[in-house]
Amino acid sequence: MSKLKRNRTELASFLRTKRESISPESVGLPHIARRRTPGLRREEVAALAGVGLTWYTWLEQGREIGVSAAFLDNLANVMKLNSAERKHLYLLAHMREPIETGQTWCVVPPLTKRLMDDLSPHLTYVLNLHWDVLAFNQQADKHFHFSQFENEQRNLLWLLFTHDYYRELFPDWQQDAYRMLTSFRRDYAIAAEESYIQNLVNRLFDISPDFYEMWYRHEIYEPCNGVRSLNINQQIISFEYTSMTINLDKHLRLLVYAEME
Repeated sequence: MSKLKRNRTELASFLRTKRESISPESVGLPHIARRRTPGLRREEVAALAGVGLTWYTWLEQGREIGVSAAFLDNLANVMKLNSAERKHLYLLAHMREPIETGQTWCVVPPLTKRLMDDLSPHLTYVLNLHWDVLAFNQQADKHFHFSQFENEQRNLLWLLFTHDYYRELFPDWQQDAYRMLTSFRRDYAIAAEESYIQNLVNRLFDISPDFYEMWYRHEIYEPCNGVRSLNINQQIISFEYTSMTINLDKHLRLLVYAEME
């Protein structure tokens, strides 16, 4: 069996099961005492998703028809799919994951905080999609001074381009700032259409000529790992650093700096 046929068979079963698990009342339809099948009817799903009955029926039958991303998103909303189920729907119908919604997050799970403590004496901190510093351990605070800034200012990109301390902290500031900015551009591209991240960029345009010049080079730096030096008490110390995703859907990343032997 080909992968396409296998996916279509799985898609048919997945849609039917999900349709039958949705109560009419949960989507605003009136209660009807007698229904021959549980959940929603095909015509109800089609109407709620904004497509014709025949089109939806063919999809649920596993026929090889093309469907748009907008329709799949509507269908995911009708069937109340969670993020994992939405990705599964896209993989079955389009053989690719959906475009990220780009919603960020501002809460760090307790287990992540425990992990940060366990990684001591390494420097660790957590960034969200906007590069807000959500959590940090004592070692990171000692060198990055995160606790000295109010929450609304505790954004790594903002600190990097607006505070003289950070220019001294990174002896290779031009290179490190540029590398970090090009990494940030990836998150900027997938961020939701909201004012916060654009306001951050606009404010940096106004206050930092370096940011403005680097931004319009339009380069993207892929790996978030390597070697980075910090100026600590007038001594240049090299660290290996890496970025680990701790929650893909909520765009949380743990940064770890380990002093080189």
